[in-house]
Amino acid sequence: MGRHLTYTNRLQIEAWLKAGVKVKEMAEMLGCCRATVYGEIKRGTYTHSNSDWAEEERYSPEIAEKKIQEQLRKKGPDLKISNDNEYAAYLEYKIGVEKYSPRAVLGEIKAKGLKFNTTISRTTLYRYINKGVFLTVTNDDLPSKRNRKKKKYHKVRPKRLNKGLNIEQRDKIVDSRSEFGHWEMDCVVGPQKSKAALLVLTERYSRYEIIERLKDKTAKSVETALNKIERRIGKAAFAETFKSITADNGSEFSDYQAIEKSVYGGKRTSIYFCHPYSAYERGSNENANKLIRRHCPKGTDFARMTVKSIKKIQAWINNYPREIFGFLCANDVFKVFSTVTL
Repeated sequence: MGRHLTYTNRLQIEAWLKAGVKVKEMAEMLGCCRATVYGEIKRGTYTHSNSDWAEEERYSPEIAEKKIQEQLRKKGPDLKISNDNEYAAYLEYKIGVEKYSPRAVLGEIKAKGLKFNTTISRTTLYRYINKGVFLTVTNDDLPSKRNRKKKKYHKVRPKRLNKGLNIEQRDKIVDSRSEFGHWEMDCVVGPQKSKAALLVLTERYSRYEIIERLKDKTAKSVETALNKIERRIGKAAFAETFKSITADNGSEFSDYQAIEKSVYGGKRTSIYFCHPYSAYERGSNENANKLIRRHCPKGTDFARMTVKSIKKIQAWINNYPREIFGFLCANDVFKVFSTVTL
């Protein structure tokens, strides 16, 4: 059951933070969900300058109280969500902290059968965000903002084509997405000063995602990453799970023979190449890259990221509710067809 935090509760949170109490324990002692505590901490956080000019993040119960009182006056008595603090906190946490879209969080609530004292529609949720109804969520927290200026692109001529099979030679069943085991592959790069990159594989039927860190964006590193996956699950499982891979014409995918060849001998998969500058032919891959960018904005140095943090992003994507599956996640669909651990 939802509840509103009082100024006394905010003073308690301040003391607990200084004592190193975990958010989960705070929520239990306050009788609310973790999302409520996370939202409260975010609301009252400010940058404090020490005497040595060093800066640190601190929580102020006074700042939090002032913000919530101002927001309550702004909300007025007619807002449906104002009487369900638990619901509002859950929405704020999912959008602001877990980086869900409004559509995804509402879909997940319905798919999981979560119960709150009130509910709102997607249109209403977007309207509340635009009006500034929420205390810690604004339009800046939305993954896709409206009214973005369209970028101008200049047509360019392809300098070369990778050798190997063209996407037009790919079996038509892959186009229909009616068979499991066909993947799209791409690389997500960091700043120019860093060589490290992410190898991203997206299964076309389930939208399941695999992310492997590469020390550099070379054909040898891509081969090493795929060999690592094959050794982990075995030759037969790899051939069954990776029936085909579709990639762009980047130089990192130029050694198609190494990609297709099993570490145990023989062929393990077939690779096809898109037409130059035709990212739409890897649509699932491109959408997955956008999800990665919610956690790793452009300029992120992947050499500084741990494997654990990268796999955490992979898990987040695979557990993200998808409208195309009735807001089930890619992980749910993938498990129907495969028992391998990727």
